[in-house]
Amino acid sequence: MLTYQIALSFFGIAILLALAPGPDNLFVLMQAALWGKAAGMVVVLGLCTGLIGHTVAVAVGLAAVFATSETAFMVLKLAGAAYLLYLAWGAFRAPAMAATDAGKAPRLPYGTLYRRGIIMNLTNPKVSLFFLAFLPQFTTPTRGSVALQTVSLGALFMLATLLVFGAIAFFSGAFGQMLQRSVRAQQWLNRVAGVVFVGLALRLVFSQR
Repeated sequence: MLTYQIALSFFGIAILLALAPGPDNLFVLMQAALWGKAAGMVVVLGLCTGLIGHTVAVAVGLAAVFATSETAFMVLKLAGAAYLLYLAWGAFRAPAMAATDAGKAPRLPYGTLYRRGIIMNLTNPKVSLFFLAFLPQFTTPTRGSVALQTVSLGALFMLATLLVFGAIAFFSGAFGQMLQRSVRAQQWLNRVAGVVFVGLALRLVFSQR
C-alpha cells in the first residue's frame, strides 16, 4: 500500500501537472465556454473516466505496447487527431445562438459531452506513455501489489484532475455565459473553439513518443 508521505507528495505533483497548460485543460476550457459550467464538468468527468483506462493499461502492462510499437502509437494518435478535426468542423459550422431571454445558454446533450471527454483522453497515446513513465516511480514491490499501488496512484491523479479541471470548467463556463448573450460574441467563440481544436489535432499528429 502507499504510505501517507508518498500519497501526499504524488498528489501535490499531480495538482501541479494538472495546472500546467496542456491539451486536456484547454479542451475543458473551450467546452465549458461554449456550453456552460455544468457541461464543462461533464467533460471533466469524461476525461477522468478516460484516466481509468490509462491507469488499468499501466497496471496490466498494455501501455508498454504503445511505448514499443510505432504502429500502435501512430494509429491511436491519428484517431485522436481525426476526432479533434471532427470537433473543429462542427465548431466552425455551428450556428450562432445567443442565450435565451431567461438567460439560459444553448446546450449540448451531456451524454455527448461525456463521450467527448472519454474519447479525447483515451485517444491521446501521450497520456498512456506519461502514466507508464510516471506512476511506477512511486511504486515499490516491498509495499505489496504493484498493480494495486498503481491503481491507487491513478485514483489520486484523477482526484487532482477533477479538482483543477473542475475549477477551470467553472470559471470558463461563467465567462462563456456572458459571451453567449451576444450572437456576435458566440460566432467568435465558435471560431476560436474551431481553431483550438485544429491546433490540438496538429499538435497530436506531430507529437513524438
